[in-house]
Amino acid sequence: MLLGLPHLLTGDLLKILSDMGHGDEIVIADANFPAQRYGQRVLHFPAVSTVEMLRSVLKVVPLDHLGGSPVCLMEVAKEDDCGVPAIWSLFKRELSVAGYVDTKFDLIERLNFYERSKTAFAVIQTGEMALYGNLILRKGVIKSKEIAK
Repeated sequence: MLLGLPHLLTGDLLKILSDMGHGDEIVIADANFPAQRYGQRVLHFPAVSTVEMLRSVLKVVPLDHLGGSPVCLMEVAKEDDCGVPAIWSLFKRELSVAGYVDTKFDLIERLNFYERSKTAFAVIQTGEMALYGNLILRKGVIKSKEIAK
């Protein structure tokens, strides 16, 4: 156990987050996501929600401020006709708390989201049961003012 780190960040997950470079992406996926099929590296957290995992990851990973939105969500399929998933507002809240107040989401069609996941550095599969509880984060750089903290 280490001081100052969220308890959800295991040694294996910390290594993956540390090994990622600027522009690398990581998927935080719900329980329904086909992680084993699309993930290069897969970590399982069946007792954790995507919101809890997002909160923990944002404590140690800066998001990319270059090249569009650093957060992608799986677009709701027209056939689902469920409106805007409630979990998206929870994602927005966590991003705001972490200092990413005006972050817009890029929406990616379901099959394209799966294909993009193949190139992600890793997939963190949670036990999230909310529909469309998947997101992709693009890692940024640590700015010199953040190093001084």
